Amino acid sequence: MKLLKHILWVAGIALVLTSCSKELERINKNPNEAESAQPDYLLTNGIKMNVDTYWGTDAAMETSLLYVQYWAKIQYTDPDRYIPASTNIQNVWNNFYAQGVEDFTTLIQLGDTLHNPNYQAVGIIMRSWIFQVLTDLYGDVPYTQTANIEKYLTPKYDNQRDIYLGLLAELKTATGLINTSGDAISGDVLYSGNMNKWKKFANSLRLRIALRIADQEFDAAKAVFDEIGDDNSGLIAANSETAQLVYLASPNQNPVGKNRETRNDYRISKSVVDLLRSYNDPRLNIYAALPKEGNVILGVTNGLATDSANKLGLNKTSDVGAVFTASTAPGVIFNYAELLFIKAEAAQRGLLSGDAADLYKQAITASMKQYNVSDADVATYLAQASVAYDATNYRKSIGEQKWLALFGEGLEGFAEWRRLDYPVLPPAYRGVLSGMIPLRLTYPSAEQALNGANYKAAVAHQGADQLTTRLWFDVR
Repeated sequence: MKLLKHILWVAGIALVLTSCSKELERINKNPNEAESAQPDYLLTNGIKMNVDTYWGTDAAMETSLLYVQYWAKIQYTDPDRYIPASTNIQNVWNNFYAQGVEDFTTLIQLGDTLHNPNYQAVGIIMRSWIFQVLTDLYGDVPYTQTANIEKYLTPKYDNQRDIYLGLLAELKTATGLINTSGDAISGDVLYSGNMNKWKKFANSLRLRIALRIADQEFDAAKAVFDEIGDDNSGLIAANSETAQLVYLASPNQNPVGKNRETRNDYRISKSVVDLLRSYNDPRLNIYAALPKEGNVILGVTNGLATDSANKLGLNKTSDVGAVFTASTAPGVIFNYAELLFIKAEAAQRGLLSGDAADLYKQAITASMKQYNVSDADVATYLAQASVAYDATNYRKSIGEQKWLALFGEGLEGFAEWRRLDYPVLPPAYRGVLSGMIPLRLTYPSAEQALNGANYKAAVAHQGADQLTTRLWFDVR
């Protein structure tokens, strides 16, 4: 009888505690907060946060824009000498995984639950773009196990080859899911719900990735080009179809513009200014601003010691042009000119039919028209012997012009410079890599502590975790 009373007493206490717990849960619910994510809010936030990362301080201003010599530092020059801050490296990783991969994986799941395949497709496309950027930058990264992070708290690192091939398959799936006459999507600040443009973006990403692997996996690349072809109805076909986030005024301003509100650490690189001048390029006065004191554009050599950079003077050197630093400047992630350069190289290499020289001219024209260069100036530029397409050294012709057309897109410019090896860039003047330029970012230090076994396996496969380790796609 005593045992029975004790059991009943314990059961009663448990019932009271359970009731209290449920009451606390009810009381502590925020009436203004949704209990489950809404796809439109998730999509808006996902696009905004990840384009911010792509164009922001960590992935661009303090790393890739300096390595590919679009920008240079005029103050606190360690990053320009290839001494990155550990926080920059960690933030790129954290932001793309937590604000990108996780959010768009959730969007894909919501699209399935809501029976709206267009949300699924957009989630796959954006997540694929993020994975492409991550593997371009780090090499082998967690990929296949990240969609189920609850099961795989320490996800394995997939080989870069497998990631690219996986992304090609995922993007093909996404284009198949898109229904241009199906349920609409909301919260789309990239293409305003135009699913045909999303399909074009997905196919264009497939061609970008296919070309990136062509030096290692030519047959796989050729299969993608054979399938998609050069039909403009399925690809980005005008500057109006460029994938870009058009920023607004504060607090939704371009991260470059936001940076300029409080700091003044950057200038246009001398490397860009010199190449633009050598070609009499009308984009010089667009890409660069006149110094506050002076009427001649003056770029800054990458990798100066801080005291040497400071002596040049903030007011006597050229900042990047207003089309990139204004609060409302668009954050471009895939421009039309890039697609035309992809077609030109593909035609040259037998991946696609077409006239490589003509596509090359179209690409240059598209880049200039992106910045409203006049038809007369475009024609004059193309008529120069120095600009003429050289089929015997297409990597130089395309490499230099594509580098100029990708100005401002530090991550994509950095990837293509590594792949094509043009333009020929000098290492940072006071660089710390024994005359070399970075070829990747190192893994964040937290990975060694939190995902140590998989980190070590990735390093054993890929090579030393150093800035100068060459990635799989980067073939000389």
